[in-house]
Amino acid sequence: MIAAKHALCLLSVTAVFSAGVQPAKAQPATAQTGSLVTTDSAVFVERVDRHNGRRLEPASMLARGDRVVTVVTWKRMRGTGGFMLTNPLPARLAYQRSASDMQEVSVDGGRTWGRLETMRVDGHAATPEDVTHVRWRIPASYAALGQGRIAYAGVVR
Repeated sequence: MIAAKHALCLLSVTAVFSAGVQPAKAQPATAQTGSLVTTDSAVFVERVDRHNGRRLEPASMLARGDRVVTVVTWKRMRGTGGFMLTNPLPARLAYQRSASDMQEVSVDGGRTWGRLETMRVDGHAATPEDVTHVRWRIPASYAALGQGRIAYAGVVR
């Protein structure tokens, strides 16, 4: 089981994994242009029932097999140009997909990056379960908005 602590703001949920591992959390990004970007992440669990269909709820308790969505909210504090956000995935979360095609993944702890379909692990094609990190290249045109959200889905192992 995974317990989550709720903050008053929906986008300030911080999940804590039973093994003591912190959930995927975007790291503050500093671009080559001297930009400073702050981030916050929220973890939601997908619930499905025959009366209400599919819905996302703030994560309070998670179990193996639960589908989760992590929403990373970023805000540019200073700087111009594009930047990157990097998000390490906890070992207990198997990556599924991102809501943005600006994303790249790493299957080796963040040393190499690319599209999942181009990555290899031990001589075979990488699978979503092999992903250790996700990062997004935020282009200057999108960064000029000053803030944004990116989401990705995973399954609790």
